[in-house]
Amino acid sequence: MEQINANTLLTRLQKGEVLNLLDVREEIEYHTYNIGGKNVPLSVFTENVNRLGYNKTDEIIVICKAGLRSKTAQSILLENGYENVINLTGGLIALHKLQ
Repeated sequence: MEQINANTLLTRLQKGEVLNLLDVREEIEYHTYNIGGKNVPLSVFTENVNRLGYNKTDEIIVICKAGLRSKTAQSILLENGYENVINLTGGLIALHKLQ
């Protein structure tokens, strides 16, 4: 499964790239701190996977706090036919350490 590290993601964000970020943390976590993107908590992810609004060929970068929930969501997306799903290793914790 494809992964992206915090350094690479931060560089892409700083360049102003428009990215499909999918944050799978719970709503309260998302509203406390986020870097944008769509919030679909992992707890309701499976029943919403076909309503995400992405094309199955779009690059989707899945994020969470530490990279574990996003890895689970990545697997679910791949099982549902999404082809270009990337997990943020270390999650937002790793990204926050760079800022």
